[in-house]
Amino acid sequence: MSEAIVEETGQRRWWRPVLMFGVPLLLAAVGAYFYVTGGRYVSTDNAYVRQDLLSIAPDVSGRVSEVAVAENQQVAAGALLFRIEERPYRIALEEAEAAVANARLSVAQLRTGINASRAGIEGARAQVALEQQNFARQAELLKRGFTTRASYQASDNALKEARARLAAAEAEGARAQAAVAGSVGRPIDAHPEVMEAIAKRDKAALDLYRTTVRAPRSGIVSQTDRLQVGQVAAAGLPMVSLVGGQGIWIEANYKETDLANMAVGQPATIELDAYPDLELRGRVASIGAGTGSEFSVLPAQNASGNWVKVTQRVPVRIAIDGTPRRALLAGLSAEVTIDTRARAVASAGATPKAGEPATGPSLAMATAH
Repeated sequence: MSEAIVEETGQRRWWRPVLMFGVPLLLAAVGAYFYVTGGRYVSTDNAYVRQDLLSIAPDVSGRVSEVAVAENQQVAAGALLFRIEERPYRIALEEAEAAVANARLSVAQLRTGINASRAGIEGARAQVALEQQNFARQAELLKRGFTTRASYQASDNALKEARARLAAAEAEGARAQAAVAGSVGRPIDAHPEVMEAIAKRDKAALDLYRTTVRAPRSGIVSQTDRLQVGQVAAAGLPMVSLVGGQGIWIEANYKETDLANMAVGQPATIELDAYPDLELRGRVASIGAGTGSEFSVLPAQNASGNWVKVTQRVPVRIAIDGTPRRALLAGLSAEVTIDTRARAVASAGATPKAGEPATGPSLAMATAH
């Protein structure tokens, strides 16, 4: 019995110094860790995966005649998405081409009329010259008494009529000249009437071309529920969406109180709710130019008596390093942690190259620290 008591007492004596010195050392180590790393890491779970999202709408209205894609289909740039019924636009193009032909014919007839009017003017001038001579001869004969006053007056009337016909011919020539708008000696297509008809024809041809809608870039087709054969598509109304394009990034909405030591270039760790076993590395690509409320449809109006201060959120874009081994879908929730200790390095790296302007809130913030 006494031996057991002695053994238990020895064990207590061994643990006593461990507890006396070990626990304070452990507390000191934990305190030192939080002191050193305190404020170094800033994190938020208000973060989401973002990709370029392009809403594709037809430029012309009409009934959908063909659908070439399906939901979540990968397409390349230039691939056919859908077609609008082209028959009305083909008929419009044929009408426009006929209008161009009619305009050219009309201008050609006007030019022919100019030549005829010139000939008429020359004939009228010759007639005026002839009547002028007859009138002068009758006047001379009347002075000598070798003609009658009636003949003299008849010659005078003939001269006046010839001059009137010349004036009419010149007016007709001026009208014909104005009708061709000074395009004599130039191609027929330089006439304004023909140019207008050609412009309408080109517009009709462009509308016909736009009945075929193709992918402006590569990506994944989404939201094809409205894209059905027979559905009436309105110009400018989105019919399908294209996800992808210039890469993937994370949009992390940080509290304004977390921005004090944040700068472009700082490393970040990204964890996705959808893939708990996946940890991504990234870096701060840019810091938003304003809070989320500033860009909302209805910004908050705080000029009221019941105003309550609310911590604002600022969008921070995080660029992902490398290629993730899992597919990152747009809208996935994420948690982002930024190491702000690297702010000095980020500030140095944010210095613009020679000839580049040193602008932007991110650079200004980095330089300030």
